[in-house]
Amino acid sequence: MEYIRAEAVLPKDLLEQVQKYIQGHYLYIPNEEGNKKAWGEKSGARRYIKERNAKIKQKYTAGLSYEALAEEYFLSVASIKKIIYTYKV
Repeated sequence: MEYIRAEAVLPKDLLEQVQKYIQGHYLYIPNEEGNKKAWGEKSGARRYIKERNAKIKQKYTAGLSYEALAEEYFLSVASIKKIIYTYKV
């Protein structure tokens, strides 16, 4: 979420109406229904984790052990197993 000055985006008459209710405070305006992004879409974290999990699955298939993958990716062995068993290539 980024901070935007109201006077930069709202028409003057609308800004004056909003100021009748709240002045000098932050106001959160949520996205419209159906226009929300899922977690990690904006930052790229979702794509990064998907690519990381694909590499983990590929390396496991190539013969690396759970322990070696856990050490390489700084994850627990249980997390590596979960990724391997649930990730579809």
